Amino acid sequence: MTGRATLLLIAAAVLADAAAAASVRVTVLNPAGNLLSDAVVMLEPTGARVAPKPLASAEVGQQDKRFQPQVAVVPVGTRVDFPNRDTVRHHVYSVSEAKRFEIKLYVGRPEKPVLFDKPGVVVLGCNIHDSMLGWIVVADTPWYGRSGADGVVQLSEVPAGSYRLRTWHPVLPAGGFGVEQALVVAGDAEVLVRLPGAAR
Repeated sequence: MTGRATLLLIAAAVLADAAAAASVRVTVLNPAGNLLSDAVVMLEPTGARVAPKPLASAEVGQQDKRFQPQVAVVPVGTRVDFPNRDTVRHHVYSVSEAKRFEIKLYVGRPEKPVLFDKPGVVVLGCNIHDSMLGWIVVADTPWYGRSGADGVVQLSEVPAGSYRLRTWHPVLPAGGFGVEQALVVAGDAEVLVRLPGAAR
């Protein structure tokens, strides 16, 4: 086989892989049909697990006595920093099954980030300010995202196959990992998810 023929075969294989990867656009609504921000969407293969790559860095800060962002989503294995940008001290903690930890009274940046090594929904609180509430969703898939004001999550480079589409939002009952539905990806797709109980 000539060098030119080999290059053509490689190019064809790359193009075939690119064609097989799809884009899945998910729009999340409440029962009244309003767009939902801060909804977390995860696409999980029903066959062999595809391990996500941890983020190089991630943070959930505290400012104006609020977690920012209030809802975050990270892949398993990501270390999250919790910088305190307020002038008062915070005591950040979680007793969630997916991650139990506490960072005792501090200002500025904690000594080290927290490793999130188990999938699930982690509820954040502050022992000093009871009104502070936040969430970190730890995804065990490379295909995940959080909706903005338009209610949309765009998932890219999704291989063809069968998946579970999980959609989570803070208004859902505590302890769950979201609403689940089956989805077959055979090309670019648009999906509408209406979350029960999501009033806002």
